[in-house]
Amino acid sequence: MNIKIIAEMTVKPECLDTFLATAKELVDKSTAEEGNIIYTLNQNVADPCVLAFIETWKDQAAVDYHGATAHFNTIFPKLQALCSSTQPIKLFKEVQF
Repeated sequence: MNIKIIAEMTVKPECLDTFLATAKELVDKSTAEEGNIIYTLNQNVADPCVLAFIETWKDQAAVDYHGATAHFNTIFPKLQALCSSTQPIKLFKEVQF
């Protein structure tokens, strides 16, 4: 069963360019992981400092693997340091009809 993640954060305006450059490396490396289906960074239309990683993973094992990777554990804390606030990470599973 696919797991979907939304990780929303508000970036300090003066840090936006640095955040985007740093996030590109995380997106590139995460997209290359075997269990990844989708890994995108999305920018709020009304407020460009509000960004959200929207991800889809093959299963919980892929999420766990991602959370243990060196690139995630190195890059994600750098991104958080550029933020004025972060929301709790939300995990979803798709409703099957």
